[in-house]
Amino acid sequence: MRTSLLAFATVALAARPFLNEPDTGIEDVLGSTPNGVLPALESIVGLPDFEWAARHKMNTSAYTYYRNGAAGEWSYRNNLEVFQRFRLRPRVMVDITKIESTLPTTILGHNFSAPFFISPCARAGYAHEGGEENLVKGAAAGNILYMASLYSSKTMDEITAAKGNNSAQVLFQQVYLTDNDTETQALFSRIEKAGSKAIVMTVDSAADGNRHRAARYGVGSADSSYSYLTWDYYHKLSKMTSLPIIPKGIQTVEDARLAVQNGVKAIMLSNHGGRQLDTTPSSLEVALEIHNRDPDIFKQVEVYADGGVRYGADVLKLLSLGVRAVGVGRPFMFSNVFGAEGVEKAVKILKHEVAIDAANLGVADLKKIGPNYVDWRSTNAWFS
Repeated sequence: MRTSLLAFATVALAARPFLNEPDTGIEDVLGSTPNGVLPALESIVGLPDFEWAARHKMNTSAYTYYRNGAAGEWSYRNNLEVFQRFRLRPRVMVDITKIESTLPTTILGHNFSAPFFISPCARAGYAHEGGEENLVKGAAAGNILYMASLYSSKTMDEITAAKGNNSAQVLFQQVYLTDNDTETQALFSRIEKAGSKAIVMTVDSAADGNRHRAARYGVGSADSSYSYLTWDYYHKLSKMTSLPIIPKGIQTVEDARLAVQNGVKAIMLSNHGGRQLDTTPSSLEVALEIHNRDPDIFKQVEVYADGGVRYGADVLKLLSLGVRAVGVGRPFMFSNVFGAEGVEKAVKILKHEVAIDAANLGVADLKKIGPNYVDWRSTNAWFS
């Protein structure tokens, strides 16, 4: 009977359609919006709505650049679906009325209004001519962190200038590196001069991504070279700058341990949005692996995570395992079709969802959320 159940379940899961954008009635209400036209920003009620709007507004190749994943896109799909496989365990009769006051957090000592940030994504100009300038302004309005991509549509100087009079705004800078130390030193100097407070080094892109969907539209990887990335090289890089270097793309507990052993101040769990190597784990699965096998890592370094986050409850599940702050990429890129106001609204939506979902979960203080608020046994009971 167990075997038959497994066989049946496998077939059922394989046959189940993938909902890139969940059916929450948006097509019924906004479906008459012509292609190339944006609906009213007021009609956007959740982060997935921004992708719906962007898909109708953007040209196909530009939208595909944001949307594509590696190979058969199983990791891309899993990034979105993994959060639904673990059920929340709400507690009731708890005073949650001050939950909003507990949202603020620090990231490497810098103060922010919420435990999530804008992850680095290239080519923001594909969604809006304001490009990354809108992301800077939207992040400033919501007082959250923005990690700018090296392959931005705007220059580093333009991104810095977008802070305007808000000189105290904190930005981190993502990088891809070549084996040319002279170029790297010059890049690090530019980053320091621009006022960035940390360098986010992508380590999960050692080679070009195998992106079939992107290849069909001629919108491949921004970085297609083979990259030399070792811990010895990390130490060499650390001597080239006074800024902390955060490895982005940790996907195993073994590499998380090595990061700690090599003295990093923070790590970022990520599989590059499912765009590099298909069938790699989601950041939630990596966080769960660390929690199960070496939970002290969450106390030894600051751990961030991104990939597939679309709802406040997704943020809570990552925080409950020990993740300090959660990165959100594609939803903010899609929100940019509305300009800085769209980015600002995306921040407001996610803040509101984190607060009300935490309240409904019975979490009085977000700093005290823990793994006991989630049933971490897979809903696929035949794998027990």
